[in-house]
Amino acid sequence: MSAERAFFDTNILIYAFVNNDPRNMPARRLLTLGGMVSVQVLNEFCAVARRKLAFDWPRLEDSLKLVGELCGTPAPLDQQTHDRARALARQHNLHIYDANIVAAAQLAGCALLYTEDLQHGRHFDGLSVVNPFG
Repeated sequence: MSAERAFFDTNILIYAFVNNDPRNMPARRLLTLGGMVSVQVLNEFCAVARRKLAFDWPRLEDSLKLVGELCGTPAPLDQQTHDRARALARQHNLHIYDANIVAAAQLAGCALLYTEDLQHGRHFDGLSVVNPFG
């Protein structure tokens, strides 16, 4: 990762905590370098970790604590984020949840968005999408 401020989508967090996946080490490396997440990313991580990965509450809470130590205070999911996300969804034909991620990253002043859910190399007004697994 470069010195540019990074934002992590939910899949980066998931892979960083799943040991039996080839994407684990790249995701861990990114996460340990630090970056930003949003409240939406944390909510999605909790849902996937509990439902699909069968994390118990202590493991989930330990994982969230580590994310907090590495990423600091999450970007909020507020009216400003929603309004920008709605405009992005309309302008770029994005799903509203993907648009919320892009909006939160932009509002946090990030230059890079690490995700496998959007097209690698795509740009959104100063924000570049990077798929670290591709």
